[in-house]
Amino acid sequence: MTETATWSSPLAERYASAAMLQLWSPSSRYGLWRRLWLALAEAERELGADISDAALAAMRAHLDDIDFPAVAAYEKRFRHDVMAHVHAFGDAAPAARGVIHLGATSAFVTDNADLILMRRGLELLRARVVTLLRAFAAFAARWKDEPALGYTHLQPAQPTTVGKRATLWMQDLVLDLADLEHRIAALPLRGVKGTTGTQASFLAIFGGDHAKVRELDRRVTRAMGFEHSLAVTGQTYTRKLDAHVLDVLAGLAASAAKFASDLRLLQAFGEIEEPFEKEQIGSSAMAYKRNPMRSERINSLSRFVLSLAPNANQTHSVQYFERTLDDSANRRLAVPEAFLATDALLILMENIARGLEVHPARIRRRLADELPFMATEELIVRAVQAGGDRQQIHEVIRRHSIAAARAMKDDGIANDMLDRLAADPAYPVAIADLQEALDPARFTGRSAQQVTEFLAEVVEPLLAGAVDAAPEEVRV
Repeated sequence: MTETATWSSPLAERYASAAMLQLWSPSSRYGLWRRLWLALAEAERELGADISDAALAAMRAHLDDIDFPAVAAYEKRFRHDVMAHVHAFGDAAPAARGVIHLGATSAFVTDNADLILMRRGLELLRARVVTLLRAFAAFAARWKDEPALGYTHLQPAQPTTVGKRATLWMQDLVLDLADLEHRIAALPLRGVKGTTGTQASFLAIFGGDHAKVRELDRRVTRAMGFEHSLAVTGQTYTRKLDAHVLDVLAGLAASAAKFASDLRLLQAFGEIEEPFEKEQIGSSAMAYKRNPMRSERINSLSRFVLSLAPNANQTHSVQYFERTLDDSANRRLAVPEAFLATDALLILMENIARGLEVHPARIRRRLADELPFMATEELIVRAVQAGGDRQQIHEVIRRHSIAAARAMKDDGIANDMLDRLAADPAYPVAIADLQEALDPARFTGRSAQQVTEFLAEVVEPLLAGAVDAAPEEVRV
């Protein structure tokens, strides 16, 4: 059967990075299983179990040469994936056949490997966020002084700057990065806990020596690169850990979706656009179209990731007593795909951030249409300083601002409120003074300074010495 005749996930074909795909690959997962079996056997040997040098050497020699057809044949016979791999490993390393998986339950390899994969996945995502913050930092610094309409309730509001708005996207990512760092540091290994988490089988191996069983757990945990394991488990680690990890991914997805939604609106306004390649086609019918397809894809993938976070909590909530197996098929889908999709949306986000096209003329035109309305308080003050009565001036401005807004909507003309005021004898300020009052830079507050301070005090310390992600091509 050809590749095109069977289903393949778009996350693998189109969206996720090579690094994330490799991480969640069968070779990676089952290679970890063999390394866990080796770490267990080495620690058992060190603590006095009867395991030969030849057994350990055989295991070390066959960590990655997994015979997947043989595994499939064993699984067809046994209907048990872990035992299929135990037998295939034993075939490759016959000197170790009798000690592979000694004292362990299936969750020793499945759960510990999943925790290792999730931590490595979080590390890959951390690097992507670092790279993304660098891209946004360059954009924010470049456009920190460019006034632009602010929006509250999706209605024009006090002006901000293009760069300041970018720092809002960055602030979300800074918080996400802190969550990533916390989870990477706090995520424990399941450790060596036995069939129902009581460590009874290991107590038997070491003749009732509780200290050796505790040390076995510590040694395997350290061998797999973790500082600590869970103090207690059932057969599996608590699925609350999955919920914790997927919550971090959902946070990244929400930040990405917020950015993408903002950009889609800005592109609709004609102010800022995502990259568009030289021969890219926006629509099969409307040749002029330049659709924000990258941002739309971010929203699409983000919605998928956000849907998986409650799934993890639901799975945790029904793990009766020491474990049930109704988590297994669900987790095989939800956990890897949450990582692949989050990886994909961060790749898209970086691609957009590095190629954002800003249209200052359009931004200034839209700002000019609204700025007279936003300056009404200052226009009142100037008129009073010129000898006018505050309440009468307020009524004059109210009347002309409403008329100007109506003319903009009904007649499609530019905002002529200043001209209307200048022509009204009841308003005692010259047109030149009115125009001077409407310099957009006077209405952006500390926006530019906030960008400079945010980059210097928050972002740059985070990025100093941080590892960036490998470049990844976006498959548009």
